[in-house]
Amino acid sequence: MVTERGSSVWRQLSGGPATMGTVDLKEGPSAVAINMMLIVRPEQKGQRDRQTDSAGLQGDGNGNNRPQPAQGRDLSGQQASKEPYKQRQTITSYTNEGTQVTVEVHPRNTTPQLFKKLSFRKGSQRLPNLRGQDNKAFERTEAPQPPSGKDLHAYPWDKSSLKSMPVDLQQFEKLDAYALKVNVNNSVEELVQALLKQARTDLEKVRVIWMWICHHIEYDVVGFHDKSQRLCSPIDVLRRGKSVCEGYAALFQQMCSIAGIQCMKLSGYSKGYGYTIGQVFKGDSSHAWNAVYLEGRWHLLDSTWGSGTVDKTSDKFTFRYNEFYFLTHPALFINDHFPDNSNWQLLKPTLTLKEFETTVMYNSDFYKLGLLTVHPDTAIIQTVNGTATISVDCRSSTLFTFSLKGTEKHGLLSLRKHGMKLEIYPQSTGRQELEIFAKSSNSPENVYNCVLQYVVECKSVDKSVRFPKDLDQPVGPSWFSERQGFLRPSQPDPVVHTNDGRCSFTFTLGKDISILPTLQSDNSGLTEDRRRQHIMQIHRGNQVEFLVHLPHAGKFVLKFFAKKKSDPGNYTYVFNYLITCLNNKVKWPAFPQTYSKWANDYEILEPLSGLLPANRNVQFKLKMHGISKVLVQAQDTHTLTLSRDGFWEGTCNTAGCTELFVMVHENANHSFYSHVLKYTVETP
Repeated sequence: MVTERGSSVWRQLSGGPATMGTVDLKEGPSAVAINMMLIVRPEQKGQRDRQTDSAGLQGDGNGNNRPQPAQGRDLSGQQASKEPYKQRQTITSYTNEGTQVTVEVHPRNTTPQLFKKLSFRKGSQRLPNLRGQDNKAFERTEAPQPPSGKDLHAYPWDKSSLKSMPVDLQQFEKLDAYALKVNVNNSVEELVQALLKQARTDLEKVRVIWMWICHHIEYDVVGFHDKSQRLCSPIDVLRRGKSVCEGYAALFQQMCSIAGIQCMKLSGYSKGYGYTIGQVFKGDSSHAWNAVYLEGRWHLLDSTWGSGTVDKTSDKFTFRYNEFYFLTHPALFINDHFPDNSNWQLLKPTLTLKEFETTVMYNSDFYKLGLLTVHPDTAIIQTVNGTATISVDCRSSTLFTFSLKGTEKHGLLSLRKHGMKLEIYPQSTGRQELEIFAKSSNSPENVYNCVLQYVVECKSVDKSVRFPKDLDQPVGPSWFSERQGFLRPSQPDPVVHTNDGRCSFTFTLGKDISILPTLQSDNSGLTEDRRRQHIMQIHRGNQVEFLVHLPHAGKFVLKFFAKKKSDPGNYTYVFNYLITCLNNKVKWPAFPQTYSKWANDYEILEPLSGLLPANRNVQFKLKMHGISKVLVQAQDTHTLTLSRDGFWEGTCNTAGCTELFVMVHENANHSFYSHVLKYTVETP
């Protein structure tokens, strides 16, 4: 049976002789004899050439606004727009053996135009599908050949390069700039002719065509939502300056053909515009992209995703060039592009559709930022006892953050020298989205891009895990805090557990650094200044120790701020720890209050508690240099003496007083004393 394919030209190219003849096309009760050209070539049994026109436009993460998926898959199966030239038609039929017959139909008394190469082949050989190609364009090139062993790349990715062939982007700078300036929109042939004035090699031809399309064709958001508004033929795309993915790929294919480059327009499923994490792909293809033949090998690219993004709130397209999708390594391209014909994965071994569906959603920034691997690598994560762990490995120091159900409060993210670790604790059951963001540590902008997307399935909630609202991500010391001068931390883990309510943090400090610590808790009724008195800072040469005595049990956030001593400006936040204490008997008093004359390298050995017992003799032992005399003022004044090992020591009775002060005489020639410490005495 012969079935009509549509009025637009549907091209199939093969090599070999052509056969001429006539066929009766029955339409109603009468038969019409039509001159025809018959081309037969083998095709995989049962395979049909479905034309698709899904938008397939990918968002770029971090709220750079991937459009929300429309209800249902309403962008698959679009027929190609009609060509202006309507003198010929194409008819296609399939035999039971899987042989595909393509018939070019001409009106009576006209002379058919022969293909440059035609062939009749038998056997199980599979050739790539060529959908919506322009025969006139392909008369300039040899018939594209299917992928072979030399085209295949190993899977998984070998981490060597983001590209499928060596590309020096700096050598393209002048060519790229030239492509952006070319302004031709009345003829595809004239446009290619203008672009090729600066292109010599096949790679340069492909590059200049790619750059022109990515910077001159905008995504047709209206056409995405309304099929009747879509125009996808190359000339329509050129003249309108907009289209969906089918139009991008068709224009790229025709321009390459005119330039003498073998090019294929591929179709399949994609994790782009309209994709939901973990979805099962069914029905017609949802996206279109291209393959080009360069230096004896096929390479993949997607000019739609290279052009820009659509804001999901305004439905507005913005040109935002993405280099990643130019000659992308096939082992990376497969993360979000699954071709109808598995040969066009260009991989060995190939992935199944099930593997494609279940793999985590990698955004292009994942690889552009130098990230390498992630665990787990499945799109859906199931919690165990209310928690799950995600880790990322990377080459360079990278900053991360995350969002679980719209907030970063239900997890602990810690930075590593070559990656990060994230522990999440969902506070509700069911499915919820997890997004992980990253940015280069060298980036001057405080903009994080989305690099990974998961769906978390939580069956139970661990109610015992609640984090203080003041806890900032990431948690704990890292390469980032080292860059700020906090070296060799004594507590390398982000969470510190204490049973008796006391803990210590020691660092080697960089030069010219002043540190301001704070202690915060959701359940503490103490003021910020009072909580800060539960931290004692002790300097010993280039080392600093922070003693922490918790006022009660619970969860606390120890934050560190820093600035250069020579800088009169404000302190800048660096990092924080999470301190936990489950012992309800813990109730440590604050350290003594210090005054401005208390130097950083002074040290209190005893008494450390700022609250002294009433009517008791209290032993004092202080380390202070450059001091001529030290007094302790209670109801009476007591003088401390300097020991041989450099400590000011003595005893003072707290009877009859509510406060006690330590004063120093810095210069023997002066008669005044300066207050350095203040203690509170318990009420008897």
